[in-house]
Amino acid sequence: MNARQFVAQFQKLVKQGEFLKAGKVSTGARPIIPARAPNVLIFSPHPDDECITGGLALRLLREAKWNVLNVAVTLGSNRARQATRRRELQNACAALAFGLIVPGAHGFEHINPETRAKNPACWRVAMKTIAGVLVAQQPRVIFVPHENDVHPTHIGVHLLVLDALKTLPRDFTCFVLETEFWGQMTNPNLLVEIGAMYLADLIAALSFHTGEVKRNAYHTRLPVWMLDNVWRGAELVGGRGANAPDFAFGTIYRLQKWRGGKFHKVSKGGKILSATQNVAGLFR
Repeated sequence: MNARQFVAQFQKLVKQGEFLKAGKVSTGARPIIPARAPNVLIFSPHPDDECITGGLALRLLREAKWNVLNVAVTLGSNRARQATRRRELQNACAALAFGLIVPGAHGFEHINPETRAKNPACWRVAMKTIAGVLVAQQPRVIFVPHENDVHPTHIGVHLLVLDALKTLPRDFTCFVLETEFWGQMTNPNLLVEIGAMYLADLIAALSFHTGEVKRNAYHTRLPVWMLDNVWRGAELVGGRGANAPDFAFGTIYRLQKWRGGKFHKVSKGGKILSATQNVAGLFR
């Protein structure tokens, strides 16, 4: 195979992806989660983030039998679509066997830096609700967008969760995984392999967000994004000039621990976790 044939096959696959069949909610049994299993919370700015950034969460569910809950901070900004997006989200979470928490009756609106600055009363209500979720669930691990994730709602969710954490007692501890979607992190410290079957299940779950993928078939581009994560992560996480890991798909995170009202580093350097390594070992 030469370079032109290689690229042509990629192009053909992308085109074929437009005809992917929509996912189906599995009728199989959810993994048996022990009664005292650690909780994992994914704070999602919009319906679909749980699929795009949730590869590590899915590994924790299936491999470590931890309880994963998606916290849908908003249901999108289009009120006419919110009820439909909630149904789509319920199906996506069911497909992945994630639990679902929708704060308030219908999630929040206007979660962004402008609201934080200009409408403190509204922000306090959302912040107290998120703090209540954290206290009630006592998570071992939380996922939250990083502080420069470009989209105002993604940045808003980062600020909201951190503000909520700061209101909690100083003995509250959890691991925090910052995620990237719209904007790349300059200093990630974790690259996690996402196996082909896991990726296929994430794509199938993402296809339930039918209104979104209809206008932009981004679920079919998810493999390319994860390929790029490995390319970038090899040096951003592994170190400049490091050899790339021997896997195709991955997700980049920044892992820290929240303790005593502030962040703490969990390691001196970056870590690359393959599919054969113990995923729960990251959080000891």
